[in-house]
Amino acid sequence: MTDAWEVTCRSPWKRPLWFFVGLGAAGASLAVVRLVFWGGRWDVVWSAGGLVLALVGVASLRGATARVSADAHGLHTRTLLRRRSVPWGEVADLRVHLKYTNTPRAQETRRISLLLRDGHKRLLPLPRSWSPQDQDFDAKLEALRALHRRYGAPESSHIPVVSHRTAGRGWAGSLSLCALLVAGAGVAAWFVPGMVSDERAWRSATPCTAGTPATERDTCLTTLPAVIARTDVNGLKQPSWLYFTGGRPLERLEVSSDAAEDFEAGDRVRLTVWRGQVREVAGAGHMWREHIPAAGEVAVMAAVFVLAAGYPGAQVLLRLRGRRLPDDEVLPSAVPFAAALAGTALWLLPLCYLHPTTLLASPGSIVWAAAGSLVTVGLFVWAWRATRVRTPAAADVTEGAAEPQVTNGAAEQETEAFLAARFLEHTDYNPHGFGTHIVLGGGPPAVTPHPGPGRFAAKRIPVERLSVAGVRRARGSDGDTVPRSWHIAELDDAGEPVRLAAAPDDLVRIIRELDPAKAR
Repeated sequence: MTDAWEVTCRSPWKRPLWFFVGLGAAGASLAVVRLVFWGGRWDVVWSAGGLVLALVGVASLRGATARVSADAHGLHTRTLLRRRSVPWGEVADLRVHLKYTNTPRAQETRRISLLLRDGHKRLLPLPRSWSPQDQDFDAKLEALRALHRRYGAPESSHIPVVSHRTAGRGWAGSLSLCALLVAGAGVAAWFVPGMVSDERAWRSATPCTAGTPATERDTCLTTLPAVIARTDVNGLKQPSWLYFTGGRPLERLEVSSDAAEDFEAGDRVRLTVWRGQVREVAGAGHMWREHIPAAGEVAVMAAVFVLAAGYPGAQVLLRLRGRRLPDDEVLPSAVPFAAALAGTALWLLPLCYLHPTTLLASPGSIVWAAAGSLVTVGLFVWAWRATRVRTPAAADVTEGAAEPQVTNGAAEQETEAFLAARFLEHTDYNPHGFGTHIVLGGGPPAVTPHPGPGRFAAKRIPVERLSVAGVRRARGSDGDTVPRSWHIAELDDAGEPVRLAAAPDDLVRIIRELDPAKAR
């Protein structure tokens, strides 16, 4: 155990940070001086540059002044605006907070978080690591845990790792996203009745007559002659325009790129105006009609928002369902719920498109909705069962495998079975983690980098020196490559701890084959 009486963590980039602090102060001061004494048309540019440099300077100052220290009295943190001290007696556990990023060089960010006795959690500003093999971070973490063991009472003997896959990660983000998508669905659904009314009014609109009052001309169709002066054809991402001679009845009209290519300068066209807007342009052999979104399209958009909100909602449900699990245990994946939502979309979206406001107006739509609802209920029941938490049973791993039957004095040859499994440590039978499967039957158990058939490149597992210490669910410290539904067997390999990951049923079968009593 590390014998550390005091630990101090500071940023390893103090000099660069102080340089950026000075740069920010100099840039902001220069911008202020220029605005006060010179001024000019570049004031906005200087102000924006000074603001950016000032923000960079403040962020750098926060990083440069951050400090975390630990001694016999507890943990002490200091930031730019705050200082805190936490006695070791109030600290229940020290954990690693793991966050994955999309940058190619920094795939994960590690920080240390505190779990207090009252249930609150605090994230320490230091130390931080952007590499899974950061020896300095590991040394600081082990020193802090040694102090905690000496002067406190840790709840766990291992290092809990909390990531986006574990039960201890918060669900506020998923809940906010779910609420935002549901609100978007509500806004889209609010427009559907009005769009149905507009669509019906457009279809039933008739040409205006000479006796139509001026107050009612918005509800009828007005036809105006015009001559195209020129066209402006742009790409799909930019609007195309039709320009009219003399700027009458309007200067220009935005159309699609295909319509702008069809019409030419000098073409005589008729403009159809409805509710103060040009809806159609008709010429000799060419016609452009403005696309009016149908109510079914908006109803489908609302349904898509609701279905999309179901996935973060399922994530929240899984976290609430696993609230009794340790914070570092991996939760089941929400993919089964995503499959249920996709199956629901197959019948719900066409129904919303064809019957945006008349879902219960006809027997056919009622039967459609009822049958689809039954399918959805069945899918969600399946998803609920598929995402249940399977706790490893002690009897499964301690019960010995049946001895092979003997015929004519020889054991029957077993058929080779390739089971997806991985040893998580580098060993002589799993060099550099090359193994993806374990082959059983037809010979001694072996690790292979392929699912068979054949034992090409197989490495024999030395079962005579292995013993099973226990089986548990996957944790955040096992890495992001272990599937959520797999279990982990903790083995003892001649005094060295080794982890074996596999699906629960496959793991039981493998452990029975690795039983040292049977190997002897």
